[in-house]
Amino acid sequence: MSIKENISRLLADIPENVKLIAVSKTRTVEEMKEAYASGLRDFGENKVQELTKKYDDFDESVRWHLIGHLQRNKVKHIVGKVFLIHSLDSTRLLAELEKQYSAAGLDANVLIEINIGREENKTGILPEELEEMLAQCEKCSRVKVKGLMTVLPICGVDEQKKYFREVKGIWDSLGKRQYRNIEMKYLSMGMTGDYKTAISEGSNMIRIGEGIFGKRNYNI
Repeated sequence: MSIKENISRLLADIPENVKLIAVSKTRTVEEMKEAYASGLRDFGENKVQELTKKYDDFDESVRWHLIGHLQRNKVKHIVGKVFLIHSLDSTRLLAELEKQYSAAGLDANVLIEINIGREENKTGILPEELEEMLAQCEKCSRVKVKGLMTVLPICGVDEQKKYFREVKGIWDSLGKRQYRNIEMKYLSMGMTGDYKTAISEGSNMIRIGEGIFGKRNYNI
């Protein structure tokens, strides 16, 4: 199927309240422009260098999402360019975001990444570390938390449901509380292999790469 056909199928398959992000890491600008011509405006990149390289090839209607691990020394390169950072995973990164965005007089919209599978090789904070992160976020003036993000371990559907349900439970609980700089607007969970399960468990933002563009090209 073509990129256009894949997007049409996905949009017909997901509820209207679910935001579709085209994961464009390693994809060419030409492929991305096919997705753009099909109506998509939200693109997700894993690496700052790749995002900034592609940034000028698109107009201001595109909303860029930084979905991969963000190194502190790269923050300055995305200020004013990224609509949403999905991967706030440490208080040190939080401090750097506050510093760089304050200097620019801009707000950083972020999601806190939850390592729900407790994988040692994955970024994200553990659920029991969340309260400390939230306390630090409330002290900020330029970092605005807009929700949560998670990436699941490789597992079966029953485990996927369990993990997604846990994160949705955290999101719901936080949404009932009053915070400074913090709201639970987005719940970013679900990728090509598990987005249907994620949506069934409450996700309102999915990140789809291969389901739009086909198998990834690792050679660029």
